Amino acid sequence: MVAVDQNPLLRITWTDPVTGKNGYLVVQNLVAGLATGGTRMRAGCTLAEVEELARGMARKTAVFNLPVGGAKGGIDCDPRDPRARGVLTRFLQAMRPWAKEHWVTAEDLGTPQHLIDEVFSELGMHQSYYAAISRAPDVESTLRRIRAGLNAPVPGGLLLGDVVGGYGVAQCCLGAVHARRWDLERTTVAVQGMGTMGGSAAYYLHEAGMKVVAAADAAGTLYDPSGLDVPALLEARDRFGEVDRGQVPARVQQLPREAVVTADVDVLIPAAVSFAITPREAADVKARLLVEAANTPVTPEAEAVLAWRGIPVIPDFVANAGAAAWAWWLLLGRVDADPVRSFQVLKEEMQAKVPLLLAAWEEEGITPREAALRLAQQQVEHNRAAEEAGHELLSIP
Repeated sequence: MVAVDQNPLLRITWTDPVTGKNGYLVVQNLVAGLATGGTRMRAGCTLAEVEELARGMARKTAVFNLPVGGAKGGIDCDPRDPRARGVLTRFLQAMRPWAKEHWVTAEDLGTPQHLIDEVFSELGMHQSYYAAISRAPDVESTLRRIRAGLNAPVPGGLLLGDVVGGYGVAQCCLGAVHARRWDLERTTVAVQGMGTMGGSAAYYLHEAGMKVVAAADAAGTLYDPSGLDVPALLEARDRFGEVDRGQVPARVQQLPREAVVTADVDVLIPAAVSFAITPREAADVKARLLVEAANTPVTPEAEAVLAWRGIPVIPDFVANAGAAAWAWWLLLGRVDADPVRSFQVLKEEMQAKVPLLLAAWEEEGITPREAALRLAQQQVEHNRAAEEAGHELLSIP
């Protein structure tokens, strides 16, 4: 077993005294006394789900050589519930000892960054990266850098902190296209999910010249073999990532939601919910490559089916790690509020890793997941040896 996949260091189950809603914190591992992972909110969220996500965070931080362990928060509450903000506030108040000293959290499904930051500020902790920022020699300078980076504007009218995860997914796809020497403009893509991650990935792939022909939200799949007008679709979204069908051109076919999974494309990006692709769906996938933008969107059994069919899956802890990696580069001063610099670093990192995973698939016969776990294990062993030798792993300017 890979070190980051061992039993979690900590599991906490919390019950809201006002609504009875449950919340969970799982810390998979600590590096330099810290763990990182977002706080999600959705109806039906479970401890098992949060535990799996924390394990994924530990894998991400190891693969990208970040000086921090993995964790995750989760709340079983519909974010549209008018009581949701109160539940989030009370949950973070209860988790305050960990959020203050050890747990660096951020946005996730159902909880935008600005909301998390508002609650942290109300609790006297400035911003959701507080546990790391408080270790900086100049806290105010570091806090200014973080806020400037998260709120830096990018083309399209959005903020850098909102789109950087999807940009990383796009660069993962582009790295695979280059590694396989596919014709970029002839490569077709289907995206399941038009929220922050899926929408941003679709936008940057469209900008790069790839043809996004299918995109799905909660209302169904939009399909145009000549290519969707991705920027227009994103403009027509509501805050929950659903596209207003009244603004969709007549030439665009409106298909059932599940049609996106079986679209005849080169690349399929599941960017919606966990466990969306089971063995039943995997048997009908036509894509030549899957890139996991959501957390664990492909079940292990489905991934085995896809591998047997010769379809590689770039795992989530590589493909969607861009936001987590970028946040730590921002903390460590490797990037700042300049989007050009941030995008360049993320492009270099992602496009260096993906070809290695596909080479292992083609030359050694091991899946991209196995190859990425091998990288993670090497980094965990390196960190352990460094800590045992008394070396400083975390240095925040």
